[in-house]
Amino acid sequence: MTLAFLNPSRTFDEARNAVSFFGHDGMFEIRFWVEAAALASRQPRGTEMSEAECLSAFDAMLSSIHDAARAVYFRRRSNLNTLRVTDFR
Repeated sequence: MTLAFLNPSRTFDEARNAVSFFGHDGMFEIRFWVEAAALASRQPRGTEMSEAECLSAFDAMLSSIHDAARAVYFRRRSNLNTLRVTDFR
């Protein structure tokens, strides 16, 4: 099956300093986190992003995040996945 992103919701996870979202592979729910550092690619280096900035960056990068999520998921086939800066290169 193909990884689909049927649920548009996303939340900021303060403990992980990441935005979480879900994908679906058939009937299986797959959880993803995007590290704030990966979302900060357009921010000056060393600048910490607020929750609102992380969510806004997530929304702006949605297509590339979904592409990176598919690549990571199909490499690892895990139901828990973290997207890092290196996953967007």
